[in-house]
Amino acid sequence: MRVRVKYSKQGLMKFIVHLDMMRYFQKACRRAGIDVVYTEGLSPHMSMSFALPLGVGMTSDSEYVDVDLKSALSSDVIVNALNESAPEGIHFTDARQIPVGKAHKGMTLVSRADYTLRMTKEDPWDPSWPEEFICWLDQPEILVLKKGKKTEKEMNIRPLIYEAKFVSGGPPVTDLARPLSTRQSPLKNNPEQPFSTQQPPPPEDLILSLSAGLDRNIRPELVMQAFARQTKREYQPFRFLINRDEVYADLGKEGRHRFVPLIDLGERIP
Repeated sequence: MRVRVKYSKQGLMKFIVHLDMMRYFQKACRRAGIDVVYTEGLSPHMSMSFALPLGVGMTSDSEYVDVDLKSALSSDVIVNALNESAPEGIHFTDARQIPVGKAHKGMTLVSRADYTLRMTKEDPWDPSWPEEFICWLDQPEILVLKKGKKTEKEMNIRPLIYEAKFVSGGPPVTDLARPLSTRQSPLKNNPEQPFSTQQPPPPEDLILSLSAGLDRNIRPELVMQAFARQTKREYQPFRFLINRDEVYADLGKEGRHRFVPLIDLGERIP
């Protein structure tokens, strides 16, 4: 059976790179006594895949890993067993059975991710930047130079920014795990809908919903770097505390976007 496990990554764990997280999860499964399927061949390894690797320095409330098990275990047993030996900053929240097959893997299904950005107190931008940010988004084209491992290409990221909203006086970054649909966002799940120029009270957090996945993935840092460059502001790494709130699959129907959290595509195991 194939199980999708959801967990959060907070605190100092944000500095652990993805490769080390893969090694940790393998050890966690061994400690928890979870009987994982191994691949065949000269170098067998645990059969698992992560949906959307998290960048170093980001926290997250919605990390996903799909793992194949030899024997059936209930959702509660899997979660509790993994949490018993989890280090500080890692907390497993759910486990659900999903269909077997490449088309059902998390890394294949990912199409959108929600982020919460909070500016640090060190050297903040001027108070006018939120209003300028909304106006900056009100344009059909935002060109950036996206760098790959071997190539660079210019691309228009404006259609890949699905939603944006400022939240004033919101809870801490680590508590923002709710989908945008529950935060009274003024925008719908439609990247072609124009942004509203009406401004909320002085903002604390910026909520961004961006395209994600293998083909059309953009990171929140890329958006903020483009804004800083075009508005003549200085952008420093880690200027924002960034938390990934949720990761979605796109179950498009009749030409409309229908984003569903990856965990909702599975069924709880009794």
